[in-house]
Amino acid sequence: MKSRRFDNRKIVIGIMVISVVLIYVIRLFQIQILDTRYRNSADNNALYYRTVYPTRGVIYDRNDRMIVSNQPSFDVMVVMRNVKDLDTLSFCRSLDITKDFFDSRMADIRNRRKNPGYSPYTEQVFLAQMSVSEVADFRENMYRFNGFSITQRQQRKYSYEAAAHLLGDLGEVSKSEIDNDSWYTQGDVIGKQGVEKYYETQLRGEKGTEILLKDAYGRIQGSYYDGEYDIEAVPGHNLRLGLDIELQMLGEKLMQNKIGSIVAIEPKTGEILCMVSAPSFNPSELSGRRRGENYQELAARSDKPLLNRTIQGTYPPGSTFKTSQALTLLQEGIIDTKTQYPCHGGFMFRGLKVGCHDHSSPLSLNFAIATSCNGYFCWGYYYMIGAAKYETPQKALTVWKDYMVDMGFGYTLGVDLPGEARGMIPNSDYYDRHYNRSWNGLTTISNAIGQGEVTLTPLQIANLGATIANRGYYITPHVVRSVEGGEIPDSAYTKHYVNVDKENYEIVVKGMRQSVIDGTCRSANNSNYLVCGKTGTAQNRGVDHSVFMGFAPMDDPQIAIAVYVENGGFGAVYGVPIGALMMEQYITGGLSEASKRKVEDYSNRVIDYGEEER
Repeated sequence: MKSRRFDNRKIVIGIMVISVVLIYVIRLFQIQILDTRYRNSADNNALYYRTVYPTRGVIYDRNDRMIVSNQPSFDVMVVMRNVKDLDTLSFCRSLDITKDFFDSRMADIRNRRKNPGYSPYTEQVFLAQMSVSEVADFRENMYRFNGFSITQRQQRKYSYEAAAHLLGDLGEVSKSEIDNDSWYTQGDVIGKQGVEKYYETQLRGEKGTEILLKDAYGRIQGSYYDGEYDIEAVPGHNLRLGLDIELQMLGEKLMQNKIGSIVAIEPKTGEILCMVSAPSFNPSELSGRRRGENYQELAARSDKPLLNRTIQGTYPPGSTFKTSQALTLLQEGIIDTKTQYPCHGGFMFRGLKVGCHDHSSPLSLNFAIATSCNGYFCWGYYYMIGAAKYETPQKALTVWKDYMVDMGFGYTLGVDLPGEARGMIPNSDYYDRHYNRSWNGLTTISNAIGQGEVTLTPLQIANLGATIANRGYYITPHVVRSVEGGEIPDSAYTKHYVNVDKENYEIVVKGMRQSVIDGTCRSANNSNYLVCGKTGTAQNRGVDHSVFMGFAPMDDPQIAIAVYVENGGFGAVYGVPIGALMMEQYITGGLSEASKRKVEDYSNRVIDYGEEER
């Protein structure tokens, strides 16, 4: 009996021992095989994983001129755990910083709210994007500063002092940007505006990793297995733009001392040839260590040089908008080429007057476009909104609005740049709310001449020119023509057809050509090719804005352009001559001597903008 109890006890003890052993084996398997935390901790004691930053993609213009490249940049890194016996004053002198800045920066690095990825055992960025000269003294004395090291990266180098708004800039990632994309860590840079932001994922490439051996004191001893397990960085994709950098520089010169913009598009492709937003700045100002300081100075200026007026500025298009009205009225059968309306100093009806300049009356459509007659288009719009075929003004305005949207107004065009504004095309609900449903064609007559509630971006005005040049379609305007080793969206090549017959576009083209021959655009005439144009004088609280929209050559369009000069006066004063010089430069590849003198003249003209005007 005792022997049996003893045998049972042995079995129980054996089971217990085996169970304990199994538990230990399972736990060891979890620790060593399944759970990588302990292995990583051990590796981290012996191995150092250094991030290898990829070369950012280079940017070229349409003629393969390099406009944005890379140059060496250095980050001063710190491992907090290894900072010992630091001579702070000597350290600050080597980097030309103050003791206050040093204390503030070290506190920010330790602050997990500002720096969520902080660990005293890993490298943190102390100073970023320093030049060779800025780190020279520090490099010589680095052996004295335990815990600090230098990592080489790159920063942008600009071949031209132009196209700052279009190209954009790089800046240090914010906490929200890190949260949204695990590719980034504290201290990395990211595209903040322009092409750099929109094509960030194509430009940035892929990070690599270099594995190094450390000794017991954390000192680097060399590569781990001669780099066998290193991961190479993948360079970013190069971009080729539709931009003509020489045309861009000419535009920026012509817009010196002025506020406004120039946008030029190649009608056949939708490629943007230039995007001038004035005032502008040197793109190098927002590169490197001084970026933040320079950005604050630019942001504080009253003339808003950081605003990209080409896509973010919304303006009344003025008389350039009359071309869209002509197309709508023709397509809806409200007018034809023989329709004449009176204009005795403007549109006058039931006590309402919209003024106009002197010209013969009555007049037909061709002459109305050439002379930019307000009266003609006001009468046409009034009859459309009141036409019995639409039953009510609300339904008539909805038809009108649909044409405007079809032509690319009222919504963003989808350009490959961040921050595009949509402008304003009012609908019947808008007027119903404001006039308690009691309104008609007279109430909204300003729409006929591109005033009142109607606003467009300069890009939309240029796109109108491209649509007319193509006789009824446009391709989504886009800055990047190709991504080396990658693709741009198919939508960039999609034709958007407007619901207006081609023959009606031909009628408007003839009117725009007549405007250049003996109308308001005469100064745009060129004996080498046929120019079509339309002026605009957009009313403003102060001096009117000077506007021009046109294209050339007439039958084989290579360029469509919009010029908008705030407070420039009549369209013929600034808009037309600047547009003419830009078209000549692009079509002929250069300027005549007479045109070069005009460039100097217009670039030196100063428009005085008071605080109220801005």
